[in-house]
Amino acid sequence: MVTKPPQSPKADRREAARAQALKLQQEQLRREKRTRITILSSIVAGLVVVGLIVWLILRSAGPDFTGASEIPADVARPATATENGGVTFGVDGVAGTNSGADAVNVDVYLDYMCPICGQFEDTNSEALDQLREAGDITLTVHAISILDRVSQGSAYSTRSAQAFAFIADQAPEQALDFSEALFAQQPAENTAGLSDEQLVSIAESVGVPADIAAKIPDLTFKEFVDAKTQVALGDPALKNDQGSFGTPTILINGEQVTSNWTVPGNLTTEIQAAKG
Repeated sequence: MVTKPPQSPKADRREAARAQALKLQQEQLRREKRTRITILSSIVAGLVVVGLIVWLILRSAGPDFTGASEIPADVARPATATENGGVTFGVDGVAGTNSGADAVNVDVYLDYMCPICGQFEDTNSEALDQLREAGDITLTVHAISILDRVSQGSAYSTRSAQAFAFIADQAPEQALDFSEALFAQQPAENTAGLSDEQLVSIAESVGVPADIAAKIPDLTFKEFVDAKTQVALGDPALKNDQGSFGTPTILINGEQVTSNWTVPGNLTTEIQAAKG
């Protein structure tokens, strides 16, 4: 039987040193992992705080329009907007136009973050486009902001509504396509929504000149959107059966729709009945 010679004290010390080094290495790796987790958590928390600050700034900056019954005269509005702030689209689909005195007026109040507005768009936009192009309706889009609270502090409802207002003012030929594209890429509630860079990209994708699209983040018409939203919230003609305002709200010749617009064809039938 071969007997393994006993290790020398020096060898014992080497083994102990290796074991200690391994232990120290493992502890260092654990510390680094904890540090990475702490840093990532801090970054996430910081982003949430920054988002909240942005939301607070956007909500608090400028005048308070609570209780307003009309958009103040000193608030800058798109050149294509009507007195009540809606943007009309006639036969040619250009912002600020109409389809003539005999056309039915269809008003749509919407929030680009609103999922039910997205459903309305999916169900009815093609039919509304056909009616408008035929000269049967003048479509008026009222982009407002009631869902900033569900965009993780990014104020997406305000940013997207003012982007639409800006495009309606600066690139009226592309405004309707821009509105439809916002719904085609609609973000879900309780997300940060689309970034300013994405809004700019969408604008360019529908033909808005790059130098115009680049100015979307300037929030030129933020006060206009704030004022228009407060006017809509307080307008008795826009209240639902529960006495509150929500989106989408659809009017035909100034009266709220009575048909179930979630069923394809129902809204068209009601519009045609109004035309007589």
